[in-house]
Amino acid sequence: MLYSGQFTNNTFDNRITQLFGIQYPIVQAGMIWAAGWRLASAVSNAGAFGIIGAGSMYPEVLREHIQKCKAATTKPFGVNLPLLYPDIDKHIQVIIEERVPIVLTSAGNPKTWTSKLKAYGITVVHVVSSAKFAKKSEDAGVDAVVAEGFEAGGHNGREETTTLVLIPAVREAVKIPVIAAGGIATGRAMFAMMSLGAEAVQMGTRFVCSPEASSHPAFKEAVVNSNEGDTILTLKKLTPVRLIKNHFYQQVQEAENKGANNEELEALLGRARAKKGMFEGNLEEGELEIGQVSGSIHEIKPAAQIVADVWNEFKATAEKPFTY
Repeated sequence: MLYSGQFTNNTFDNRITQLFGIQYPIVQAGMIWAAGWRLASAVSNAGAFGIIGAGSMYPEVLREHIQKCKAATTKPFGVNLPLLYPDIDKHIQVIIEERVPIVLTSAGNPKTWTSKLKAYGITVVHVVSSAKFAKKSEDAGVDAVVAEGFEAGGHNGREETTTLVLIPAVREAVKIPVIAAGGIATGRAMFAMMSLGAEAVQMGTRFVCSPEASSHPAFKEAVVNSNEGDTILTLKKLTPVRLIKNHFYQQVQEAENKGANNEELEALLGRARAKKGMFEGNLEEGELEIGQVSGSIHEIKPAAQIVADVWNEFKATAEKPFTY
């Protein structure tokens, strides 16, 4: 066996499925403007792990999504929380008060909040883009890490390490479970990541293209109509982010080519640029964050169908991995 875990009837048993209390080692990413309670509950009800993306929510909006998710599923779900966002202490308080069982933190130092969350019995997972930060996260006391490669959508690591290279490096660096992310949308890709030492996979782009995702229908159509090479990692001076190429991206590229400083790039980015693109559907002036794997996604499917398709393909590949 190349991967850590074992099949039991129609489930998979390993450290991540035990830690999260889920049937399949499949995690839905907490994408901003896409990962609300409808998507999280649909993924969890399908046997995977759904996540509410708090990055685009005020604290009271987050509370509403958590409560609605609780009403829509009896299965485990979590919250993704970027640590550098304003009002982070208010978000933390909402999570504690609502007794969210699992929190995935990102974009910040895991030492800051991990001990407080764990003091309330919350499982903490941190998102990293390098083996060095995976080790620091382990030292900070997190229960697992999401190792996210260069292919991923949204905000990305400055190291530009691909998922194929990152997973074995992180697996070697830490003893805690590793969840692979970046460029994963199929059961075959899941099998590859599990073979490299991951104990689960996290998918964002694949779940954006579902009816339950709260992103704008025009953005979903832009994703399924995208081709290989239509995304690019940009804004590396400020905060690296992978975008679909559009008019906004062209403005960013022109500014960077002219040597724009951080203040000028921040002014160009303005406020709510991501909301304008992904939630309001302005495909030219908005920020369209998505992963490289978008070029291989050609249809919008219900979240439950996505989970079933990925799981069934993974299982078939594991049983007969070299059949094409």
